[in-house]
Amino acid sequence: MKKAMLIALFAGLVNLGYTQSLIGGDNILKTNMSANALQNYNITYERSINHFMSISASYSTMPKRIIPLKSLAKQFIENPNIDFDNFKMANNAITFESRFYLGLQKMSGIYIAPYARFGNMEVDVPINYTYTPDPIQGLSFPSLSVSTSASLKGTIRSQSVGAYFGMQYQLLTKLVLDLWIVGGHYGTSNGKLLTGIPESTPPIIARPALIALKSVIDQTNANPFRLNSTIVGNNIITNTDGPWAGIRGAGITVGLRF
Repeated sequence: MKKAMLIALFAGLVNLGYTQSLIGGDNILKTNMSANALQNYNITYERSINHFMSISASYSTMPKRIIPLKSLAKQFIENPNIDFDNFKMANNAITFESRFYLGLQKMSGIYIAPYARFGNMEVDVPINYTYTPDPIQGLSFPSLSVSTSASLKGTIRSQSVGAYFGMQYQLLTKLVLDLWIVGGHYGTSNGKLLTGIPESTPPIIARPALIALKSVIDQTNANPFRLNSTIVGNNIITNTDGPWAGIRGAGITVGLRF
């Protein structure tokens, strides 16, 4: 009887070890399917440090496209001269994260995850404006107003820190399901945007056009962000700075453990 029990115990330990070799592993490669559905493509590598902690690095990128939720954007960026129908943006970000698991298994169960994120957002903002060319000395012409447009292009860089919590579980032998529940981050941002007119533009057109375009840019109210524009040659440089915040959650991530 004792011999049979020892054999059964040994068989159980061997089976457990074999199962752990299939399920175990200190690495997970995964992607957030919710973000992918919104064209925010991403990949994450997570590495276990000990039974209750892991570290990870993520990269995400979204190709340039017309901004989603235009009505919401209009509430944060007030300027009737901006063409929101053709307002384009793209972004990419690198996120470094550590996780503290509350479960009994490695990289499994409920977790709390502080993180730091570094992002770049490219913007292409069409702006409509109107100017009146300067009169030519000695000649008299009726006043002529010219309506045209320009694109304000550049990159806004952000640095932020935050935390969120979620649940991660093993499915099948190698498949991992990671559910982001809710969290957020806060930090700072700064950017440099450029627009202008061709260098070959005659001075009687260039000067009033640049003044009118700068005036339209200066009318932009993007509180709490600050914009400071300067005319340099035939270009207008607009520097931006302000806080940066975001919500992280409601994400469904799947991965492969190895």
